Amino acid sequence: MANRGPSYGLSREVQEKIEQKYDPELESRLVNWIIIQCGEQIEHPPPGRQHFQTWLMDGTLLCKLINSLHPKGNEPIAKISESKMAFKQMEQISQFLKAAEIYGVRTTDIFQTVDLWEGKDMAAVQRTLMALGSLAVTKDDGCYRGDPSWFHRKAQQNRRGFSEEQLRQGQNVIGLQMGSNKGASQSGMTGYGMPRQII
Repeated sequence: MANRGPSYGLSREVQEKIEQKYDPELESRLVNWIIIQCGEQIEHPPPGRQHFQTWLMDGTLLCKLINSLHPKGNEPIAKISESKMAFKQMEQISQFLKAAEIYGVRTTDIFQTVDLWEGKDMAAVQRTLMALGSLAVTKDDGCYRGDPSWFHRKAQQNRRGFSEEQLRQGQNVIGLQMGSNKGASQSGMTGYGMPRQII
């Protein structure tokens, strides 16, 4: 983590709002999934945002996670370094983020490297991992390990085909979204500028 002093005023309020989005229940689910998915003897971190951050901070677990979602021999990250140097660890995090984007995670769901490295927005890290898990469950290619109920399946494409005749018939129908003029009349309307008659 960077050596920064405490923040005050508006900066502190913003940081507190970001920290409120962090979900401890989701953390335990994600930790369990990462341990099962990687399939190695990985020690369970103590609960808490700080421990979750230090557990993922070097990027090795994230790289192993994204590699485990691909078939053997087709892993996106060829070399995973166990280096303790900060720039190497940040490079691994960015490699994971690139591989996650290629895997199908939307750019809007991907966190920034500093969100994890400096612990600025751990909720964004959780969102990225949730999106990755949902995508893995949806792809259903045999690489996902863990309980499928941990993540939501993404909606699948459902194309509909209409014949030319059906399309022509649809042009003649006034849809209910456009409203209706049944029962509408101008009876009871008075001229502009006249007072309303109350009897």
